[in-house]
Amino acid sequence: MPRYAEMSKAELEAELAEVRARYGEMAARGLKLNMARGKPSAAQLELSLPLLDVLDSAADLAAEDGTDCRNYGVLDGIPEAKRLMATLLDDEPESVIVLGNASLTAMYDAMVRYLVFGALGSTPWGRLPEVKWLCPVPGYDRHFSICEDLGIEMIPVPLCEDGPDMEEVEHLVADDTIKGIWCVPKYSNPSGITYSDETVRRLAAMECAAPDFRIFWDNAYAVHHFSDDPAEQDIVLDIAEACREAGNPDRYLKFGSTSKITFPGAGVAALAASPANIAEIKRHLGVQAIGHDKLNQLRHARFLEEGARLPEHMAAHGALMGPKFELVEKKLAEELAEADIATWTSPRGGYFVSFEGPAGTARRTVELAREAGVTMTGAGATWPYGDDPADSNIRIAPSLPPLEELEEAMDVFTCCVKLAALEQLIEG
Repeated sequence: MPRYAEMSKAELEAELAEVRARYGEMAARGLKLNMARGKPSAAQLELSLPLLDVLDSAADLAAEDGTDCRNYGVLDGIPEAKRLMATLLDDEPESVIVLGNASLTAMYDAMVRYLVFGALGSTPWGRLPEVKWLCPVPGYDRHFSICEDLGIEMIPVPLCEDGPDMEEVEHLVADDTIKGIWCVPKYSNPSGITYSDETVRRLAAMECAAPDFRIFWDNAYAVHHFSDDPAEQDIVLDIAEACREAGNPDRYLKFGSTSKITFPGAGVAALAASPANIAEIKRHLGVQAIGHDKLNQLRHARFLEEGARLPEHMAAHGALMGPKFELVEKKLAEELAEADIATWTSPRGGYFVSFEGPAGTARRTVELAREAGVTMTGAGATWPYGDDPADSNIRIAPSLPPLEELEEAMDVFTCCVKLAALEQLIEG
């Protein structure tokens, strides 16, 4: 079959009739399949069921320093949990504050602190005439929602194969109203790319950025590889080390959690930062909280052996996730490569595939999929304000459905991509 762009109008119309017939058959099945968000599957959640047996009424509920984990206190986390989360955050335990169950909450709180109190003595951002934030695109919709909710203007910058377009970033940060950038540095959401060492060093070293410019380093997929072979795993340079070497030790805040390692609704989140930032955060946190869930911290630290069991545990996750991403790649290649109407990423870890269809077809594709019983992430969600100017990017989230349901969902999705592309080509 020739590429769609090379087909005559008659050939396109014949292809459209065939694809419409196939779509009609799929829509008649009454499917209810979901690829909207990157939720762990039931099989993944079952990997962590032994976590629930770690503590019972007969267990020793004291931390190693003698803290009674049933009671008040310990603002920044018990020692065992700080070591566990330091492993995830690629940092030292003394640089870590262990929080509640969601890193998203930690990021929102950090942004609010800067708006109300400023950063290490700077003017509180909320008192400034305007505050702007750099948003690599395609990116994570919940990051963008934080900015939108707090009235921070978002400026999209292209996300390339090695990270944000640093020429653009370095040009933009000369504007001192730009106070930070979102970064998902490893297996990025949704593209799955990992920042290069050069990109990390350039982010750390930018000379013209405002003194209170902050890198929100959301390393959500730090240990989420598909393979247990180190040669098949991405590595990202430590932003803390890069910032120290560049003479900007306070520029970053690292965030992470066990949400996709154990239970998303009952995990442990943490942040890591420079000594000055940690002291400032603890000062405000001491007013906001008395301490977080230390029983959950203790449970996680013991279950994951303070990080020693992470490779084994995440290999089990990878064994479930890898085949799903292989299936997505196979279906996209089989159904769309010959037509030459789309491109997509092929990550080695994380939770998403970033899909680029023909410009002007993403919303129509998602609509068609929904009408056929397959729920996708909304078109435009990977851009600030939900506005993808090309209307071409769609985030594919293969993790939740079992393999057989995922195969059905991908059949529907690829059919919808073809249908939307053919409609556009014929209508001109």
